[in-house]
Amino acid sequence: MSWVVLEFGLATATHSQTIAGIVEERIREGLRPLLVLQAPDEAAQALEELLASRGLSTARLGALHDDEADDAPIRELDALSAPVVLTRGLGAESASGKTLPGRSGALAARLRAARCEIWTHVPRMFTADPELLPSARLLRLLDYDEAQEIAITGARAFYSRCIPPLRRQDIPLHVRWIERPDLQGTVVSGTGLDAGPQVKSVLTRPGVTLISMDSLGMLHHVGFLAEVFARFARHGVSIGSISTSETNITVSLDMAVSPEILADLLRDLGTLCDARAITQTASLSLVGRGIRAILHEIGPVLEVFEEMKVHLVTQAANDLNLTFVVDEDQGERLVRRLHGLLFQHQIEGRVFGPTWEELHAHPQAEETIPGAGEWWRRRRADLLALTGEESPLYVYDAESLDQAVAAVRGVQAVDRIFYSVKANCCPGVLARFSQAGLGFECVSVPELEHVRKLFSDLPGDRLLFTPNFAPREEYRRAFELGAWVTLDSLHPLREWPELFAGREVFLRLDPGRGRGHHPHVRTAGVQSKFGIAPEELGEAERLAAACGVEVVGLHAHAGSGVPTSGAWAETAAFLGAVAGRFPGVRVLDVGGGLGVPERPGQSPLDLEEMDAELRRFKESHPGLELWMEPGRFLVAQAGVLLARVVQVKRKGDVVYVGLETGMNSLIRPALYGAYHPIVNLTRLDEPATLTAHVVGPICETGDVLGRSRRLAPAAEGDVLLIANAGAYGRVMSSWYNLRAPAGERVLPPP
Repeated sequence: MSWVVLEFGLATATHSQTIAGIVEERIREGLRPLLVLQAPDEAAQALEELLASRGLSTARLGALHDDEADDAPIRELDALSAPVVLTRGLGAESASGKTLPGRSGALAARLRAARCEIWTHVPRMFTADPELLPSARLLRLLDYDEAQEIAITGARAFYSRCIPPLRRQDIPLHVRWIERPDLQGTVVSGTGLDAGPQVKSVLTRPGVTLISMDSLGMLHHVGFLAEVFARFARHGVSIGSISTSETNITVSLDMAVSPEILADLLRDLGTLCDARAITQTASLSLVGRGIRAILHEIGPVLEVFEEMKVHLVTQAANDLNLTFVVDEDQGERLVRRLHGLLFQHQIEGRVFGPTWEELHAHPQAEETIPGAGEWWRRRRADLLALTGEESPLYVYDAESLDQAVAAVRGVQAVDRIFYSVKANCCPGVLARFSQAGLGFECVSVPELEHVRKLFSDLPGDRLLFTPNFAPREEYRRAFELGAWVTLDSLHPLREWPELFAGREVFLRLDPGRGRGHHPHVRTAGVQSKFGIAPEELGEAERLAAACGVEVVGLHAHAGSGVPTSGAWAETAAFLGAVAGRFPGVRVLDVGGGLGVPERPGQSPLDLEEMDAELRRFKESHPGLELWMEPGRFLVAQAGVLLARVVQVKRKGDVVYVGLETGMNSLIRPALYGAYHPIVNLTRLDEPATLTAHVVGPICETGDVLGRSRRLAPAAEGDVLLIANAGAYGRVMSSWYNLRAPAGERVLPPP
């Protein structure tokens, strides 16, 4: 009976039923399973008990290793009579520090197994990172070289060194997803489909460091490269890619290094050449077969790099990848653009499978929004009735707005909540928040005056002005309106000291590291225009004293769409450490940016954990108030954009569903590559059998609201619903092409 090696990465006791089913299926195929578990003992025990209840005896071995010279463990395996063998797996560390599955490839080769299966917790063998791009397609067939290159370059699906021993023994590797055992996953073998030269995946890896070395003498210096590499080895630094010219060598580091090691390495290299580090970059790789043979075909694709700083270009000698190193804040945007250009017309077939989005689709409800976002299913009849009066139309659900306010109020460590008006300034929405007692955070005087016009009796202390590069007049007007005023730079104190004399102000500080769902919404760090740099705090103290200004609050905002609950406690700690420099500080404003689930499988922000961490901070900083400025969190899931289908067009295998409005009403997909669930509201109960690009009427190629979406078949006049659209929709709309953007309504409770 042939062995089949089944490795399960990050398996837990909850996976026991799934693993047991897989084991039984392999036994029915006439194979003998060797289970390599990356799991705690209790998970292995639960699995053994479950298999025993199904009449399958198991044997346990200690952790097997992949030392090909030691045959003792293999002889011990062959001597066991139990039909199923369990052993502990050996993990390999990824660049992120997480343990990767895949060391079992060597074991499968030594056993001459029929195949090796790696069951991962998260699927990764796609045309791009599926968590970044829901339109990324599953790669069904790969040869050994392609799979290894994808694993090394950025997918980090498994330990890449598992491939060579499998290739030597011609053993196929199946990469499967434990959460969906019904899917076939990716098959890696030496007899994969030869589709000729083709790009299979677009991958990015952030946090890349380059070392650039210049020397006029390197051309005639025999052994120069050897001396350079010896210095890298001396400091324990591994090199990834290398690019050379007559006077320059630039390499990327294949690992993260500490600032101390990097400084030592540069000093050592300085004895040979002028060496400098280029940090905060990201690699962007096109991975596939025969890249050189199709350079002429992908030439137009490379136009995305026009007017962009490219630090390094390398083309692999094995012709499996073409890699560019760019500024880190451009990496994700470029992946989205390149993937769209390379794969937007790709359809499902033998090599390319369904999209990530299609894999997550529920049979009865193809796309849903987590939590409160499902309100529109209950209010379908009301929404369709509204489109009979006006279309296209933004609709905001009053009950969902109230639920979001209640959720934020549950964070009891926060003393005051100011709604960020820039997310949605609809009068009906603001009225709901005013009645709930929220304050309003405004980034411009027009926003302040808009709120003041709606609520003339609103106390001034419920207005917070947090501008960026505002002119002198806006500060004067904000003081007139009674708002709290925040200084985003020191220029106003330097140049207009008389305007601030005797005033109380907040200072917005740069915490040094941005967060968020896209580089454009990360509002900290040297690449961001926001906030006062920490090195300017001494001058801030001197200017405040000279102007007679009392700093009563400190503010920081790292970005939007932050999913980690500890981010705001980190911001509070940063501000708390500075507060002692300004004796009048009594408020720390930790900003907003609370993340909202928007893609299938994403978990909501843990507000209870956020509250617990902020409480711990307050216990150690008594006397300081905490303020918060949520915007998108309060309105995103409460809003939908409704638009009618005007045309359906097919071009080859690609279907386009055209709506009456597009990026003039909702620019987030074009600007951020943002994902919004889309359903055919008219045919909500019909099965989603159509895969189509949903587009608008704007004369721009980027006017795409959703790519490769699964919809119920659409016809002219159908109403499509674009969900999670309550934030940064109407407020960012325009009259581009002189097309009117969608209107707005608030849907009252039933």
